[in-house]
Amino acid sequence: MATFLYKLGRSAFRRRRLVALLWVALLAVAGIGAATAPAPTSGSFSIPGTEAQRAFDLLEERFPGAGADGATARVVFKAPEGQKVTDTAHKAVVEETVAALKSGSDQIVSVADPYTAHAVSQDGSTAYVSVAYKVNAMELTDETREALTQAGHNAQGKGLTVEVGGDALQTMPATGAGEIVGVIIAGIVLVITFGSLVAAGLPLLTAIIGVGIGVSSIAALANVLDLGSTTSTLAMMIGLAVGIDYALFIVSRYRAELADGREKEEAAGRAVGTAGSAVVFAGLTVVIALVGLAVVNIPMLTKMGFAAAGTVVIAVLIALTLIPALLGFAGDKVVGRKQRKGTAKASDKPNGGTRWARFVIRRPVMVLLIGVLGLGAIALPAASLEMGLPDDGVKPTSTTERRAYDTLSDGFGPGFNGPLLVVVDGDKATADKTVSTIKGLEGWAAVTPATPNKAGDAAMITVVPKDRPSSVATEDLVHDIRDATGDEVLVTGATAMNIDFSQKMNDALVPYLALVVGLAFLLLTVVFRSILVPLKAALGFLLSVVAALGAVVAVFQWGWLGSLFGVEQTGPIMSMMPIFMVGVVFGLAMDYEVFLVTRMREAYVHGERPGEAIVTGFRHSARVVVAAAVIMIAVFSGFIGMTDQMIKMIGFGLAVAVLFDAFVVRMAIVPAVLALLGHKAWWLPKWLDRILPNVDVEGESLAASTGEDTPAKPDLVKA
Repeated sequence: MATFLYKLGRSAFRRRRLVALLWVALLAVAGIGAATAPAPTSGSFSIPGTEAQRAFDLLEERFPGAGADGATARVVFKAPEGQKVTDTAHKAVVEETVAALKSGSDQIVSVADPYTAHAVSQDGSTAYVSVAYKVNAMELTDETREALTQAGHNAQGKGLTVEVGGDALQTMPATGAGEIVGVIIAGIVLVITFGSLVAAGLPLLTAIIGVGIGVSSIAALANVLDLGSTTSTLAMMIGLAVGIDYALFIVSRYRAELADGREKEEAAGRAVGTAGSAVVFAGLTVVIALVGLAVVNIPMLTKMGFAAAGTVVIAVLIALTLIPALLGFAGDKVVGRKQRKGTAKASDKPNGGTRWARFVIRRPVMVLLIGVLGLGAIALPAASLEMGLPDDGVKPTSTTERRAYDTLSDGFGPGFNGPLLVVVDGDKATADKTVSTIKGLEGWAAVTPATPNKAGDAAMITVVPKDRPSSVATEDLVHDIRDATGDEVLVTGATAMNIDFSQKMNDALVPYLALVVGLAFLLLTVVFRSILVPLKAALGFLLSVVAALGAVVAVFQWGWLGSLFGVEQTGPIMSMMPIFMVGVVFGLAMDYEVFLVTRMREAYVHGERPGEAIVTGFRHSARVVVAAAVIMIAVFSGFIGMTDQMIKMIGFGLAVAVLFDAFVVRMAIVPAVLALLGHKAWWLPKWLDRILPNVDVEGESLAASTGEDTPAKPDLVKA
């Protein structure tokens, strides 16, 4: 592989104008496709195989046109102290709002008048208007949302306090600020790392081109492939991350080759042949992690994973072809002023990475214990992990959704924010029996009479829990109803769907981990031709992810340091958080692992002793890995400042996970373990050595093909 990539790098360097033109043309085609493609018409959310989904499907069949899985909204009215919403003047305002809502959009199924729907609190201080839509929240038009918010706004100032809640207001958080802040910080870090504006600009430029092609392609194909508006979010985040990383690795190796006295074209070929091999395999591990999301069997996640994997493939191809082409255009400007003066070989100078590696080699046991015990302590809260989907109750009090949530809780009880919908596949007698059964359980505040369909072969029952939607008590009530009733009774609604979604994610976590870590272990065994190095990489990754989950639980579930991160209300951890973190962090962690350890293996294969190889790897790679990690932490931290609780949680979780993995696992635990293992780190059974393909990541065949002397190769299969 090294020889093929070496030739590819030299060819791209020589034909740089053609290569650059091809990538610009691809970007233009993708951009035109995105601009001219029709907007996606679906992208609906479904969870195959769950009871809540079966109930929705049954509702669509037996109650056609009812919009069973459509978005909902509640316009909440509260009268001033001492007054009631049933007063004549206040009643007129509410009924005027009901009329405005009914005429506000053709996506509306129904608008319930609170005075006829029994939606007035017992003390008469609060009332709410329920609005049901034909489509889910992601499919609502901007005009529909505007009509909803405008109806609430028009009712303000007429003697009532009016707030609007419900998932109808749910939109994709406006991204852009976080990425912009991340790119700015990335630029600063790259300038400090390289000492050259040109060298710093190349990773940023190519990452933006790669993300532009990937996201534009997703937008162009969204309607054809039934992709929702959320699909490009993960692709943008991952594409930006790995795009900068991969380009950073290639440019750094190119500068090191120039410092060793090689001509520019030769340096470009060698950079792609060596660091490019690491990029290919690092990219493969990310692709495995993202495509593996299909194991969860949730269409939305599967599509997000494949779309993001496609963006990663683009980032790899750009690093292997466009980067050497742009290096050809950059000339001498790609190296810093000090290096251009040629006073010494930059690659031979001791640096911070060298000093740190020597420190770890002298005290490997101490460093290993501090790293493992420290992350282990941070991971302890993960044992108390409670998963769910955050509702409006965890949003900032400055939002109308949170105020509507609190007003409903005060007027009707917390359960009114998450009613359960019980669907009975049977006649009236079965439905009435179900109502009686539910009333014999604990944990409910209200149970409505059964509402049959026209054919009389199905019915709907609304159950209001006593506790808030995300509470353990409400989850217990859902399970109790399912256990106490027969197979012909199904529980659904947003709350039940969230519970089923959390359970499905929880059930899929172990198979997903086994698939991703297992395949990556096999891949890294081929790359490093070792058993212990891939095992150490996988265990270190698991340690950093569990520690990051522990930090997330401590902040978002327990509330520790919550005010520092803008957490106003604690609650369950987003149910997709563990799998999401595994997929994203695994990819980035393997980036750092592959780039750092391949340089060590390269030195070891070329004759250096194990300790010397560790120092060599750190001298060449530590600064680049640190820069890449700081950039990723900055990108992810930009999302912590957003108001949306889920995005805030994702940003925090990914930022601390990269912090732990890059600086504790890869920079401390990895060299400590390798120092303790010595030659045994590179041990491989002879029978396995014979059957594994030789991908030559360390570039041994490259050295032979270019006529350089190749040092004697150590016996890697001996213990």
